Amino acid sequence: MPENWPPNALLVLGASEEHIPLYQEAARRGIATIAVDMKVDAPAFPFADAAMNVSTRDADAITDALAGTRPAGIVVGATDAALPTWRTLGLHYGMPYVYPEAALAGLDKAAFHEVVADCGVAGYGWAASNDPGEVTAKAAGLRFPLMIKPVDGSGSKGITRVTGPDGLPAAIARAHAYSASGTVIAEEFIHGRQLTIDLFLRDGESVMTCIKDQTLVPGRSVVRRISTALLSPAQHRRLEEVAEQLCGALGIVNGPANFDLVLGEDGHGRIVEANPRLSGDSIPRLHEAAYGVNVVGALIALALGEPFDAYLTPTRNAHAGVELLGSPLDVNGELTGWEGVAEARNVPGVTGIELYAKPGDPVHPHDQSGHKIGMVTAAGPSPAAVTAALDKATSLLRPIIRPTQETS
Repeated sequence: MPENWPPNALLVLGASEEHIPLYQEAARRGIATIAVDMKVDAPAFPFADAAMNVSTRDADAITDALAGTRPAGIVVGATDAALPTWRTLGLHYGMPYVYPEAALAGLDKAAFHEVVADCGVAGYGWAASNDPGEVTAKAAGLRFPLMIKPVDGSGSKGITRVTGPDGLPAAIARAHAYSASGTVIAEEFIHGRQLTIDLFLRDGESVMTCIKDQTLVPGRSVVRRISTALLSPAQHRRLEEVAEQLCGALGIVNGPANFDLVLGEDGHGRIVEANPRLSGDSIPRLHEAAYGVNVVGALIALALGEPFDAYLTPTRNAHAGVELLGSPLDVNGELTGWEGVAEARNVPGVTGIELYAKPGDPVHPHDQSGHKIGMVTAAGPSPAAVTAALDKATSLLRPIIRPTQETS
């Protein structure tokens, strides 16, 4: 690691592909960046001015590595793991923006259920424990089907949908393996329209709100497509008010947050979970395509203590969507190449294509967010136009994958 870090740099906690836009935006503004990630081959490292190969969970190791260098600001993108460190380092260095302590409740699904209940927002049945036997017994008394999850997980890792008590032991063991705290939560599955709502707040009110429909990979709990939702103004405002209320309870006064929710037949939006940070899955690209806003630029400005309103002023009002590309195989494989890239880029309405996997890279079944291998963004005057553009582009864009694991 460098002995002399760039001065007045932005310290970015995370260097996954989701963080690449942060480094690109900082470079566009002439701001030096120091990337922190424990993976030596983290995909965003080449976009940073300097790289620190340290875990984003280890605040002490980061301060030790920085030695006497004080960053100009600290920022985190689409990762939960680094959020406690963001707060710790913000306090340590007296940063212009310090991540709120109350927001850390959003990282614990059980704690967040309590926040939702305290706010008087409609909820549903759940049970959590670090004792597999206890959570099994409690889950058996809930209404099936159930979603079994690690209480502190993200990115759809370790999630299983269970239709009856016989499936609980295996699902709980799987979730337990993905939980840093060893705690598993069972939640009643809510039938309805799968939505996600993103906000960027200033002084407790949202200055950028985007509500989107989510489509899952068939048979799995990972998102495949996200597109702006067509809602009545009353529905939109009602869901926005609920999200603003929850942000207030989480102490998020300025900055981004997003929530997964289900809009039931009764018209109530039931919050499934919170992500008290910038969205992943290329959602910032979607916001830009739909509204012309730059939430990444706003987040960097917030971290540096600068005004950020200008980044969130809409310049257009369109619909947009993102298709997350994954392996079509149910076994591990190796990418040998891509076909149809140029043709897909030329589809009317397509605004961007990013390929995260290159020939020779290992690829895994698309059963969690981290296993995506690319994305396509499209915009248009209606949801139907966006759907047509994404369908056409993804029919042309094909990953060629050689299986490296025999099917059973």
